[in-house]
Amino acid sequence: MSGLRILHVYPKDDYFTGAAIQLRDLAQQLACRGHEVVVATRPSEHWARLCRQEGLAHYGVPMTSEVDLASAWRLARILKTHRIGVVHAHKGKGRTLALMAGLLVRIPVLILNRGVSFPLDRFQRLGYTTRRVTAVIAVCESIKTSLVRSGVDPRKIEVIYSGTDTTRFHPGVDGAAVRRGLGFTPADFVITQIGVRSWKGNDDVMDAMVAVAAAAPAARLLIVGARNPDSLYELARRRRLDGRVCVVGYREDVPEILAASDCCVDASYAGLGLTGTLREALAVGTPVVATDLEGNPELVTHGVTGLLVPPRRADALARALLEI
Repeated sequence: MSGLRILHVYPKDDYFTGAAIQLRDLAQQLACRGHEVVVATRPSEHWARLCRQEGLAHYGVPMTSEVDLASAWRLARILKTHRIGVVHAHKGKGRTLALMAGLLVRIPVLILNRGVSFPLDRFQRLGYTTRRVTAVIAVCESIKTSLVRSGVDPRKIEVIYSGTDTTRFHPGVDGAAVRRGLGFTPADFVITQIGVRSWKGNDDVMDAMVAVAAAAPAARLLIVGARNPDSLYELARRRRLDGRVCVVGYREDVPEILAASDCCVDASYAGLGLTGTLREALAVGTPVVATDLEGNPELVTHGVTGLLVPPRRADALARALLEI
């Protein structure tokens, strides 16, 4: 069987979010299996360099909005140039622009990716239910259920759990140097949250830390992925957590950070699918605490592989962290 010609449409330029990492790993592995892989992102030197290193074709396409006609035309040109047989559209904007490009050049197979659980509005629902969509990948059963409830044909939905690169994330990862570099002592109990977004529950973790710190003075909170660390430090100061909270930006050494941690927490209360940092923490052998929401209970068995707590309940979160 000859290789497929696959175009990934990713309407962002970031390279450190869960979606970007999944795309990167997928594109690399598809190419390793003999398929021709083309990646279209917003203009990004990082993505261009990464694709060059992997021998993948990369196009920087503005994709400024879901009605960016120039970008839809550009995608159509890419489809024609590479004689693309399969388009894998990531994110809502990628879906809409791929559908628009398909009006200009035939797309034999169009696959959509659904990794979040935010409700679909009427316009989004049309994008998932049109006959021009061949299949939808849901990253967990919970998201499939939500899509079916929104009117998507269940026969078109395939649940494919997001993967973890176990050559990077495994129990043998040594986090000692990173732990020292971040200023933690061997006596500290490091609780790590990766990801800073409004619905990630960063403030809930801070609230829980007030109770945790009172009962366990060695507890420390590490937050990774902050674009603006000062705002999180201000939240810590308001809660009198000065000296107990460390905030850092994007890091490449996530395996080592998780290995350096005594516990990984996901306090998300909206939008989540299957939280990547939970998968990665479990892969390196770090205990996890997560909200009992969407795909998390498909990944974490309460009391066996981690602890689950109700969302937006700082008191329950504190008790779980203290139990760990």
